[in-house]
Amino acid sequence: MSEAKVLKKMKIDEALNTNVWDVDHKPHIVVDYEKCRKICDKKICTLLCPAGCYTLTSGEILFSYEGCLECGTCRVVCPNEAVTWNYPLSGRGVQYRYG
Repeated sequence: MSEAKVLKKMKIDEALNTNVWDVDHKPHIVVDYEKCRKICDKKICTLLCPAGCYTLTSGEILFSYEGCLECGTCRVVCPNEAVTWNYPLSGRGVQYRYG
């Protein structure tokens, strides 16, 4: 009889740490912080970005594009169209190594 393979479940942080990023010097996501500050009360991007690129500090959104997974979630969920999102330059951005 053949031995059954035992698959270990990987935590999301472990899976993300296997990826490699070739960060472009020009951000591929631009946030209109003025809209965030004046119009947005829920800051939904801080809850739904799977990479945690959006954080809330003292009521202000902080954004770091370097760890972006290029999923576009922020652009889709922003109710105020405060996110301008494009793919990074060819060959740049995230390179998935697992899954």
